[in-house]
Amino acid sequence: MKSLTRQPFKARSTEEMMALLSAVATAILAVIIISMLYFGRDIFVPVALAILLSFVLAPLVGLLQRISVPRGLAVVSVVILAFSLIFAMGSLLATQLTQLAGDLPRYQTTISEKIQSFRDTKAGRGTLERASDMLKDLSKELDKPKDAASARAAGSILVAGGPTPPAPVPVEVRQPDPGALESLRTLISPLVHPLATTGIIVIFVIFILLQREDLRNRLIRLAGSSDLQRTTAALDDAASRLSRLFLTQLILNGAFGLVIGTGLWLIGIPSAILWGILAAALRFVPYIGAVIAAAFPLALAVAVDPGWSMLLWTLALFLVVEPLVGHVVEPLVYGHSTGLSPVAVVASATFWTALWGPIGLVLATPLTVCLVVLGRHVERLEFLDVMFGDRPALSPPEIFYQRMLAGDPTEAAEKAEEFLKERSLASYYDEVALKGLQLAQADADRGALDQERLTKIRDAVTEFTGDLSDQDDRPPAKGNSTTDAEASSAVESVAENAVSEHLPVISKDSLPPEWRGEHPVLCVAGRSLIDEAAAVMLAQLSTAHGLAARVEAAEALSTTNVFRLDTTGIAVVCLIYLDGSGPAHMRYAVRRLRRKLPSATIILGCWVKDIDQPALELLRESAKADLVASSLGDAVKLCIEAAGVKEERRTSTSHEMSAIVAA
Repeated sequence: MKSLTRQPFKARSTEEMMALLSAVATAILAVIIISMLYFGRDIFVPVALAILLSFVLAPLVGLLQRISVPRGLAVVSVVILAFSLIFAMGSLLATQLTQLAGDLPRYQTTISEKIQSFRDTKAGRGTLERASDMLKDLSKELDKPKDAASARAAGSILVAGGPTPPAPVPVEVRQPDPGALESLRTLISPLVHPLATTGIIVIFVIFILLQREDLRNRLIRLAGSSDLQRTTAALDDAASRLSRLFLTQLILNGAFGLVIGTGLWLIGIPSAILWGILAAALRFVPYIGAVIAAAFPLALAVAVDPGWSMLLWTLALFLVVEPLVGHVVEPLVYGHSTGLSPVAVVASATFWTALWGPIGLVLATPLTVCLVVLGRHVERLEFLDVMFGDRPALSPPEIFYQRMLAGDPTEAAEKAEEFLKERSLASYYDEVALKGLQLAQADADRGALDQERLTKIRDAVTEFTGDLSDQDDRPPAKGNSTTDAEASSAVESVAENAVSEHLPVISKDSLPPEWRGEHPVLCVAGRSLIDEAAAVMLAQLSTAHGLAARVEAAEALSTTNVFRLDTTGIAVVCLIYLDGSGPAHMRYAVRRLRRKLPSATIILGCWVKDIDQPALELLRESAKADLVASSLGDAVKLCIEAAGVKEERRTSTSHEMSAIVAA
């Protein structure tokens, strides 16, 4: 008996131990990789630069190959052209820096005059400056006794007739003249490291461009995917996307640097070419790159111009060009974003800067983009997309369920409003909210949700539908689009031609007399609080289409309560189940409702996850219901049809609504 009770405990302990060992092994592996990246940065930095350059140059190589240029010749030609441009730009930068260094002493007078003008102003004689002058005077007073004592001591020594200290002998140390080899070594040694790094980059770029397919195959092998065709297509797509992204980013940042350099030249800032190139390079650094690039010209404008007009023009140049490029041009060229979350951009910039210094800051975003693209296409690297990508980590139904669990329906309503810019309310309820409730029901079925949490979810859904009570279910106006990542993910999961997109909004006057009561639709929960939450959504959606509805909890179906049910003006009853109850419970519920409402139409909504239409029809026949609905939108459609609204009427109403929206 003891062995039987201890065995599960031992099994759990073994599983926990294995999980702990796996976590420790992962942590050790991460430390080893980071250490290799840090201590091997002299090798990994050139390799990273070569990989990024290969992505930029790959489209040019492909272009030459398409015009029948041999692959080897195309690669060598493109690499020579690229590095010739890089060396030309480097020599231009060196010239500009030399010229700026020679002109800096001339700007010292202007800076001194401006500092003096600040000191002479009335505002400059503030509390801090008076406190500084007081501290200086106090320091002088403290130093006087020491100086006087020293003078008296020196005088006493001279009076005593002591020996005169010997005069110091000047000593000059001269190095022997270096030989020819020593002079050559001194001249070449600063150039060895940059030249070696450049050589490594050139070799790796040529190798990567020549062996692209072989490297792709090796990466597929490392990925270990069983679907060879899918993995190959995914990696080819990722490589082409990265090539276009980096090439476009290079062109866009180069154009930004050209505009900044030209503007600074027109303003009169010295070494405008230098600052233009620096602005283009620093713009690869997210968020702070443009600020750093603007700091140097602004400081130089203060030093060059005796007035302040040059500073103001320079500041205006950056304040106009950077937002224009960042918020207008880039979204048109890239789309919504480069695929990175803002937190990932900051974290990657911090990480790569700590590892590789300033070059790591420039390479942070491109390297992280590479990792995220690999994570989206390689199953084993999916965690990279989850950690750094801008796509939501949770699916839209999971986000909705999580918000209901957290008791935060306001945020869920905000996301829903973003979704409604491109899709209808019925689509949101069917594709997001209802699927979120199905997740909640799955947790309830396995005992993960207690009664308190179920009540909290029901109350949150009720508040959520109340926040959306002013939303109608008409098709959204064309041209509206959302910029929210989570809403965009939900929009992508909804088909544009869904049946719920075309449901009409009917007026009370067009309804038959028996449908003109206060609440012609009754939505009844089958068994659980999750069913009641779904009934609340159906009631709100039905009301949005012109059929007012009210909700009754599952307790209303009991033998005692069903005969106390207020049925005034009820024309149709929607019986909602999400918990997969057996046909017996549905049959008894329908039978009780039929006795109470013999003339009403009973619609069964059994929205269990992954149930198909044939299974729904079997449930309807077993429960003896009149109709069965496969979704919230389908239930509203059946209610409209039960009300006797003809197809022609629906079509004309839809056209009228479309005309109103278009107007």
